[in-house]
Amino acid sequence: MRAHRSLRSLLLAWLATLPLTAAAQPDAAIFWSLQRDGQTAGYLLGTIHSEDPRVLDFPDGFIERLNGSDIFAMELVPDLPTLSRLTAYMQYADGSTLESRIGADRFARLQDALSGYEMPPGWIARMKVWAAMMTLSVPPPKSGFFMDFSLSLRAAGAGLEVVGLETLEQQLSFLENMPLPQQIELLDHALDEFDRVEQAHRQMVDSYLAGDLLDLRRETEQQMAVLDPETRDYFIREGIDERNRRMFEAVRTHLARGRVFIAVGALHLPGETGLIALLRSAGYDLEPLPLPFSAAE
Repeated sequence: MRAHRSLRSLLLAWLATLPLTAAAQPDAAIFWSLQRDGQTAGYLLGTIHSEDPRVLDFPDGFIERLNGSDIFAMELVPDLPTLSRLTAYMQYADGSTLESRIGADRFARLQDALSGYEMPPGWIARMKVWAAMMTLSVPPPKSGFFMDFSLSLRAAGAGLEVVGLETLEQQLSFLENMPLPQQIELLDHALDEFDRVEQAHRQMVDSYLAGDLLDLRRETEQQMAVLDPETRDYFIREGIDERNRRMFEAVRTHLARGRVFIAVGALHLPGETGLIALLRSAGYDLEPLPLPFSAAE
């Protein structure tokens, strides 16, 4: 069970932590209503990948909107078959070892950093570089009860159809195809920042709940600024823009079938290629709603 919680924590860990638009801008809201021809078509929520109890405490009005929907759409449904395939994706299938890809010194640092994640040594030895980097980018999982997972359980319990907007293969393709030097650069960044990952995560949740997206943007842009421009460009192009377009096409299909509650990492909402702009271009009216947390109220 702990292995499943650890794997689930990797599915959406990174994307909710990257740059957002400033809070002073109209499209900085994380929760939106969708309307088409004067009728409610659904809702759009930017999530944060956290186990913090404050992002799991939803007011009654929010739950009513969720339960009144027909379909709950998330980036990826973390069911057991998906987690099983993720296990295979995270490890080299050709007999390669992580140490052979990153060198003995870096591998020793990684083993020390991962000591709190309760991973068997044999598992770490076979991990792919991007999998090690993603693991270190978030604090060790405790309950595995993250915001996106919690919402999917609530939706399923209320009788909604729970669907994924991507397949596992689609979501991981930009990491699988990332050149090895760029993967190693991102791993080095994660190793350098490992000692403050807990602190950074707490700050991120505090800013998220306060609606202080400017602070979130400043914090994450500082982290990204240390990366090579080519690495940043690849991540934005393949890990954000391309995935936005793919998820938008899936969302449109589901919106044609009923009222859809869309919950994806907050990074996928803003900007010219974000879901807010893409939905508007398809003829949907979006109106910002208050933060959907009891703590925020």
